[in-house]
Amino acid sequence: MIAPQSARRVRPNMPHYGVMPDKTDQMLAWDWVDQQMHDARNYWVCTVCADGRPHSVPVWGAWVDGVLYFGSDRQAVKARNIARDNRVVVHLGSGDEAVIIEGEAVEARVSASHLKRVSGRYVEKYQLDPELEESGDLLLQLIPRKVMAWLERDYPATATAWLFHD
Repeated sequence: MIAPQSARRVRPNMPHYGVMPDKTDQMLAWDWVDQQMHDARNYWVCTVCADGRPHSVPVWGAWVDGVLYFGSDRQAVKARNIARDNRVVVHLGSGDEAVIIEGEAVEARVSASHLKRVSGRYVEKYQLDPELEESGDLLLQLIPRKVMAWLERDYPATATAWLFHD
């Protein structure tokens, strides 16, 4: 997958960690991020409660065509937090092969055929049909604003960020 057209790949501004803005030859490609997100079993979703407390929870999800979809009961803490303030951070479990996405979680508005593809990905990964059409649960999609990724074994060389714009 080619990097999203709405994203600009940059080096993070972190010289105190050895990340030099002029050394770009080992930056990660979007294909690497795409594969990590596709292969992940769990995604950590971080939201903020009404009183300012952070809330973080692992969820199952489906990465389809470069978009993360995940479900929630409408009364779950994360869903109530997102309804009030949809800014989220989503990351994978590994700090060694890190992917961190800052963005907004919004209710997914997809066609019936696309919803079938999302459901099919759930079945493929979890051997479970989420019955998205009938469940009444909230199906959310992540709209990225910033993505950060790196390989810990060579962090200064591979630290990469993508900045999205509308």
